[in-house]
Amino acid sequence: MSLLNIFKSDTTRRTALYSGHVVSDSARCVQCGICSYNCPIEIDVRAHVWRDEAVKNSECLTCGECVARCPRGVLRFVQTDLFERRGE
Repeated sequence: MSLLNIFKSDTTRRTALYSGHVVSDSARCVQCGICSYNCPIEIDVRAHVWRDEAVKNSECLTCGECVARCPRGVLRFVQTDLFERRGE
């Protein structure tokens, strides 16, 4: 594996994360709160799941801690188009 390939895969990973948001399968959630507890900027992810809405908080780092720590696999990333126009 060359050094250039390592940097290329890292760049691709970051692109996928910043152009998406966290969604849930709220029917499977047991409201344990582990996702919110592990959020480094203290977004109440559990409340978003309870309301069955995506975490589109402008402060969300898309670090993936909530997705990785969910014991039931309820959370996942969905890629979005950052430049899509709404209402047109």
